[in-house]
Amino acid sequence: MGTVMATVPPAVSGVAPASDPAPVARSATRAGPVFAPVAAEIAETDRIFDRTLAPHRGPFGPLIEHLRHYRGKRLRPALLLLTARAVGKVLPVHHTLAAAMEMIHTATLVHDDVLDEAELRRHAPTVNAGWGNKVSILLGDMLFTHAFHLTSTVDGRACQITGEVTNRVCAGELRQVTERGNLELTEADYFTIIDGKTAALTECCGRLGALYAGASEEVAAKLATYGRNLGLAFQIADDLLDLTGTEDAAGKTLGTDLEQQKLTLPVIHCLHRLAPAEAAKLRDLIRTGGDGLGLRVLAALEKTQSVAHAKRRADEFARAARQELECLPRSECRTILETVAEWSVRREK
Repeated sequence: MGTVMATVPPAVSGVAPASDPAPVARSATRAGPVFAPVAAEIAETDRIFDRTLAPHRGPFGPLIEHLRHYRGKRLRPALLLLTARAVGKVLPVHHTLAAAMEMIHTATLVHDDVLDEAELRRHAPTVNAGWGNKVSILLGDMLFTHAFHLTSTVDGRACQITGEVTNRVCAGELRQVTERGNLELTEADYFTIIDGKTAALTECCGRLGALYAGASEEVAAKLATYGRNLGLAFQIADDLLDLTGTEDAAGKTLGTDLEQQKLTLPVIHCLHRLAPAEAAKLRDLIRTGGDGLGLRVLAALEKTQSVAHAKRRADEFARAARQELECLPRSECRTILETVAEWSVRREK
């Protein structure tokens, strides 16, 4: 498969906002691209998601309701559904698969907030901030198992593909955790991590959408590669936001990467561009932390033009994603998929 590659306050007891009569349209607006061609399909995916968790509302009502704050852009289900529409048509099986992908994504967010000790997600307290780490871990596990149960209602191939992608996601997350504190991390190491933790799931959405719409293996591979490159571009942009964004705009806790000595692309580039003595001082500063860390790092990033470097890499992946769409006939959905690639590197949250 051709692609561009590089050398976790007080307990929350309130109930989530009332049912949204048009959740898809609002999600699409937040994401930037207009997902109108698959709006009804995304709404059906949301219904499957909610119906699957409905049996748990009795004992865990506020907790299940709080998950609404974790479901914002609907990017992954939209990607799967747009891919299906671009090569054929959306079938009921796509609704089930899209709900499973959104459950996997939500599970990773719940677990990530525990790992990052985050307190804010989409302008609301995280699950771990309200219920603690133990509940968060078990909730994420439950979402994973429900996702696998959903794919088991499709067929064995869907289970196999989903199993492979969750293996890659978990391996990427594990690699990231074990590399925390490694201030000698390379760009190649970074791309290996994000290829698993982020790009694997968007790649899977492209593949499943195409395959279950009747696309050939060749076309499905190209749309999987589109999803992979999109995920890489998206994660680089996310890591830039953690350094240069604002919590008001992003709606989540920022600055956790540096605090936990988790190196991302701009910082890696910076450390390898500085003179050895300067790089050693910056590594010591990151290792010891303290007041002024963020400003000192930002000054170093500006000196080495490392933010610009990361933006260029994100643009490269977004461009590579768009190129994979040339296998598709011109259509409204293809145009939206192209727009999604562009939005992934221009967003503010």
